[in-house]
Amino acid sequence: MAHPKRRHSSTRRDKRRTHYKATPVALSTDAQTGEVHQRHHAHVFEGNLFYKGQMIIENYAKTA
Repeated sequence: MAHPKRRHSSTRRDKRRTHYKATPVALSTDAQTGEVHQRHHAHVFEGNLFYKGQMIIENYAKTA
C-alpha cells in the first residue's frame, strides 16, 4: 500500500473534498392523494400504502 512521503496540507485536502456534496431529496406530489413524498418510494396516507398513485396495501399502518 502506498504511503505519502510528505504530509498534504489541509488546503489540498479541502480542495480534493469540494466535490463531495449532499444532494437534496427529490420530492413529488401524488396525483390521487395530494401527499408530498420522496420520488420512487411508497408512502403511507390515511393508513394505506400508495405507490405511483395507486393503493398497494390497504390498512398498512395499524392504529394502536
